[in-house]
Parts: sequence; C-alpha cells; structure tokens
Amino acid sequence: METRDRKELLLEQRQVLIFFVLLGMALAGFESRRYSVAEEMESGFFVANLLKDLGLEVDELIVRGPRVVSKGKKLSLQFDRQTGDLFLNEKLDREELCGSTEPCVLPFQVLLENPLQFFQAELQIRDINDHFPVFLDKEIFLKISESTTPGTTFLIERAQDLDVGSNSLQNYTISPNFYFHLTIQDSADGILPQLVLDKALDREEQPELRLTLTALDGGTPPRSGTALVRIEILDINDNAPEFTKVLYEVQVPENSPIGSHVATVSARDLDIGVYGQISYAFFQASEDIRKTFQINAKSGELLLTQKLDFESVQTYTINIQATDGGGLSASSVVLIQVIDLNDNPPELTMSTLINQIPENLQETIIAIFSVSDSDSGDNGRIVCSIPDDLPFFLKPSVENFYTLVTNTALDRETRPEYNVTITVSDMGTPRLKTEHSIIILVSDVNDNAPAFSQMSYTLLVHENNQPALHIGSVNATDRDSGTNAQITYSLLPTQDPHLPLASLVSINADNGQLFALRALDFEALQAFEFHVGATDHGSPELSSQALVRVVVLDDNDNSPFVLHPLQNASAPCTELVPRAAEQGYLVTKVVAVDGDSGQNAWLSYQLLKATEPGLFGVWAHNGEVRTTRLLSERDAARHRLVVLVKDNGEPPLSASVTLHVLLVDGFSQPYLPLPEVAPERAQEDLLTVYLVIALASVSSLFLFSVLVFVAVRLCRRRRAVPLGVCSMPEGHFPGHLVDVSGTGTLSQSYQYEVCLMGSSGTSEFKVPKPIIPSFLAQGVETERDENPSFRNNFEFS
Repeated sequence: METRDRKELLLEQRQVLIFFVLLGMALAGFESRRYSVAEEMESGFFVANLLKDLGLEVDELIVRGPRVVSKGKKLSLQFDRQTGDLFLNEKLDREELCGSTEPCVLPFQVLLENPLQFFQAELQIRDINDHFPVFLDKEIFLKISESTTPGTTFLIERAQDLDVGSNSLQNYTISPNFYFHLTIQDSADGILPQLVLDKALDREEQPELRLTLTALDGGTPPRSGTALVRIEILDINDNAPEFTKVLYEVQVPENSPIGSHVATVSARDLDIGVYGQISYAFFQASEDIRKTFQINAKSGELLLTQKLDFESVQTYTINIQATDGGGLSASSVVLIQVIDLNDNPPELTMSTLINQIPENLQETIIAIFSVSDSDSGDNGRIVCSIPDDLPFFLKPSVENFYTLVTNTALDRETRPEYNVTITVSDMGTPRLKTEHSIIILVSDVNDNAPAFSQMSYTLLVHENNQPALHIGSVNATDRDSGTNAQITYSLLPTQDPHLPLASLVSINADNGQLFALRALDFEALQAFEFHVGATDHGSPELSSQALVRVVVLDDNDNSPFVLHPLQNASAPCTELVPRAAEQGYLVTKVVAVDGDSGQNAWLSYQLLKATEPGLFGVWAHNGEVRTTRLLSERDAARHRLVVLVKDNGEPPLSASVTLHVLLVDGFSQPYLPLPEVAPERAQEDLLTVYLVIALASVSSLFLFSVLVFVAVRLCRRRRAVPLGVCSMPEGHFPGHLVDVSGTGTLSQSYQYEVCLMGSSGTSEFKVPKPIIPSFLAQGVETERDENPSFRNNFEFS
C-alpha cells in the first residue's frame, strides 16, 4: 500500500511539473483570490481591482490581453482592460445560484493571452435578507385525542426561508392560549417547531383550537411569516400507525417517463374501524418535491409527475406521514437517488480564436477554448481530438482548457485554408460528442521569388525595323499573392561596355513586353544579349533574371558592289583580247561582293548587253567573261559589254558593270590608242555625231591646238615612265612574273609582278590583269598620280 501511495504521489508531482512547463507561469499566478459582493447588486457594480493581484501595471494590462471566463453561464462578470476593474454584468441572486449552500462561492478565471497565463479567483455572494419565511400550507390541521396526556409534543410543519446564515429562519412563536406552548428543536435541516400540551384537552369543553404560528428570521429588520394551526380534538385513539420500514431507499433513472412508479410505502394500525383507516401524505415536503412526486393517499404508491434531471438534483429525501382515522400518525423517509444517464453532450466554449495567421511561423497559438460536460462519472469525462492529417495539435491546459497550436510552419502556396473540426466526446454509453469547426486562413509572406517561364529567350527581329517595334515578351510568375505577386520587369545592366543597351531596347515594366527603340542594322550588329530582371513588390523584395538573346535577321538591303573592274576610275578599263584566242578564252573576271548574308549575298552574273551578241559570255556563278567562239578578222576591234550582277534576295537587288574589250592581233604591235568615244554610242545618237562634225568644222583651228598640246604632254609622260612603273618589253611577257594558281572566286591562273618603286624605295604588290603593253602603263600611272584613292598595296598594272 505504501508503494502504491508513493507512485501516485510521484505521478501527481510529475503532472504538476509538466503543467507549469507548458504554461510558463509563476506559481503565484495560480493562487486563488476570493472577492465578495452582496446579492441583488445592480449590473455595473464594482467588485474589485485586479491589477495588484495580477501583478501588472496599467500599461501592461492591454498588452497581456486579459479576459474573464467562468465555467458554465452562472456568473457574468465584466472586466475593464483600461483600469483592471471588475464589475457585475447582471444582478446576482444568491438563492438562484447556490440555493441553500453556504458560503456561496463561484469560481472564475482571468485569462492572460500574451503570454498565456491563468489567474484563479472566486466570487463570494453574500446573502441579504430578501426573503420572508413562508409556510407552504397556510393552514395546519392537527387532530389530537382528548386522552392525550399533558407534556405530549406535536411536530408541526416548519416554515421555509431561502436566505441563509443569520438571515435564515431563527425562531417560532405561537399565539397565547391555555393548552399549548411552543418549543424549538434543532435538527440537521434547521429548527423545528413543536407544540407541547400543557393540560389535558376536553373535547366537550372546546372541540377545536385555532392558534397563530409565526416564523421569524434573523435579518435586520427581521421578517416573518404566519400560518393558522387548527387543532381538532378527537375521541380516544390509543394506537398510532406504524411503517413497515423507517427508511425506503430507491434508485430512479433520470430519463424515467412521467407517471412512472417510484416506490410504495406501507403502514399498519392495530385499531379497527375509522381509527384503523390509514392515509398517506407528504410531511414537510418542499415545493420541488411536491411538483416532482405524487403519493396515493390510500395505497401509499409514490409516482413521478415531472422529469428528473441528475444535473439539477441528485437525491430527494421525502418524509411520508401515515395518519389513522383517529388522528394518530407515524412517519417514514423515502430516499430517492437519481441515476445519471449520458444525456448531455459535451460543451465547447471558445475563448480566443485567431482566424488568420502568417505562413512560415512555428508553433503559433490558433485558439484557446474550454470544454465541459454536465454529466458525472464516465458520462462527464471528456476527450478532445482533431483530424490527424492537419498540421495542428491540441495542448491540454488547466481547468479543462485546451490550446490549438500549429506543429509546423504553414505554406500558403501549398494550402491557403484549413477547416479544423474539433471533436469533443464523453466516455459515456452511448458516447455523445460535439463538433466545432473553425476556418483558418494562411496569410501570404513574400517567400517566393518570381520565376521566368524560360531561363533564356531568343527573339528574332528583321533589320531596318520601325522604331518602338514590339519584338517579343518575357513572362514571369510568382506563387505568392497580393502585392507579393505583383511583378515589375526591368533591363539589367550589361557587362559589355560597347553595347548601348539603353538605346537599343526597352521593356514594359508591367507586362514584360520588349521593344526595339531604333532600326537595327544586320551589317553592324548581328546579335546581342542582355539580362532581364523580374522583381516582386513584397517586403523584402525578391527577384530573378533571365537571359534574352536578340538575333537580327538580314534583309536584302545592300546591292552588290563591284570590286573589279573599278567603275569610278577617270579612264575606262579596257581588256585586250588577241584575235588568235581560242574559244573559251578568259577575257576578265567580274569580282563583286554583297554586304548582306545568306541567300541575300548569293550573287549571279549575266551578260546584259554586248556590242556583238554571241561573241562573249559570262559564267553565272563566278563572273568570268570568256569568248564563246573563235575570233575572226571581221569582228569589230572594239566591244562594249554590260554585265549584270544580281543577288538572290527578295526582292533581288543588282548592279551593272561596263567592260571595254579591245581585239588586237598580238601584244607586240605598236601603241594602240584607246577609243575616246565608243562608236556604239555615236551610232545610237546620230544627232550627237552631226553636232560634233559641225563643231569640228567650225572650230578646227581650236581642236588642232588642243591636239598639239596633248601630244606634247604624252611625250613628256613617256619619258617619265621608267621612273614610276615597271616597264616591259613590247610583245613579250617579262621573265620575272610569278605564276599563281587561281583561288577563291578566280578560277584561272594569273600572273603577278613584284617591283620596287624607284621614286619611294617602297615595295608594292601589283595585281595585273592579262599583261598589257608598256604604252598602256602610262595611263594607269597617270590615274594613280591624279587619284590618290587608287593608291594601295594591290594595284592593277
């Protein structure tokens, strides 16, 4: 037995320790304080100031979040959070709250929410003398035999006073008479009045007595109640009834229907006749008993006339009096015990409820509530639970209080709302339960950065676009909500200092649309990269970035450009072709380039116009101009060819180049003057020819002077040729030329001459066409001297 007591003591100590660790409150915080107030005080009556007992200052009170809670709904108090004053919220009736229990003490708690702390307190309701003593029967009827000996005592019905203590019933008095006096007997239920016969009764002298019984309480001033005592003097009856049992004990379930049999009392009388006839009646029964039970005066059967409620009354003590026809009586007690049934479901009272909490918080208190059950035993034992699949748990506290706490950080993006059903069930049979559902909303925290739909974007835009052209969009999403999900797009600084990003593109900060600020040029910029940032409006702001690559697509905006033969020379370039040339002889090669790319730069060549069609042809892919047949003496000596160079764009662009071809019998024949006016052009325009002839005939003298002047100039130039250019023997190719195989777009072999300039001493690399006689070198030298742009390290000689 000692070992068991020791284990129970250790278990209680452990429970107390866990209790204080969970709540984190000082031991002093649970000491019960008692306050007192008189009953019938008006609503708003000041009860006490709790600041000192709570150990708080006025400015701490609001921060701690106090509230007053009580078990059930008997006590209604109002707490002023500003001053700490406690007031009555309604008028209190001590008799309604506590009945005959004294002292009348009602517990309540002061709950401090932040941090959680309980303060136990009690409110004592002081009784005031607000009830009169009342006799349930205004007329008390006694039958006393005339043979009753003096000194005999008669119990009479006592009065009832709902007040307690000094305000309760304290004394009885009887009106003055010759036969009786009043004595007071103390009992467990209070004082009982008794009539004591002072002298023998004489029915023939006085058959009936009427006395006034007065009940007095101890209030100031005292209050009283009266009843009439009628005493009928009977003939001699020497046997009183006797009960078979002095005490009847019965158990009645609280759900018994009205009219149910409760018990049957039985008494007998040895007398016969009228004196042996027994009637049963309640003796000194309260009004509650009279409303709940009924007794059959003849059979003594006790019946139920009103539903029983274990939660209101657990036991009834009923005094039954059996009276015979002669007025003699006896009493017995019926003790009725009400059996509790599980007929009351548990109750849940919510004290604190937070419907919305931020995500990512650990162990947050959601709700504080208390549970109760009016039943007793297992019927009143309560179990609380919530579904297991929720991130919450219930933490028990004191006085059947529970707190609903999160057991992990919540994620709004995973689940923004929880419907928590708190199930409170008792342990009775059958079990009764109560469900209370609460909605918990998870508020958003900016814990998700914007995420682009792609890590990199490639945008294609044609060159020569219109300014402010929409070239594409980037898109980012944010899993947060509200302002935390509002996204602003921006261009991030580029690491390339040579890329003028601010003048190339712009971005719409609201929707991520990208625009080209100016026309792009593929030939200047084929592609460029930059990063775009997406920033939300949360606090703190979160951002991410994506790579954007803009590829400029080429448009056919560049016409072919002819590199060879040059078209800007002051003197036209003439190609020499020997009349003995074979068919397919390479006359020259037209070299052209195109600034575009792709198929826009694919060039094709075609002979657009020729002085003598069918004599020369142009290869479409490489621009080589070749003879298409053998030459004859009848072919004209001078030929003008127009070659068209066209790209493969859409629409195609083209350029033309004019070639002058001179047919010679051999490269060793003397100087052949270059044609100053193309005969084809003179034939095309006869009017111009006639005008020239007219002018020549009128200004022959002037023209002769000009020709003399030109001849002098040519002689001087011929003497200066060995100093400026490399001279070649007439009619033969020089022996120091280097033969190089054709590469690139040149499909034939060409000869190059390397010589040292006598005047400057610098080396120049000359790219000759088919070797021309030395008398044409003078024109080339003249062009080089008069046109500085002609000078470079690669010259046609």
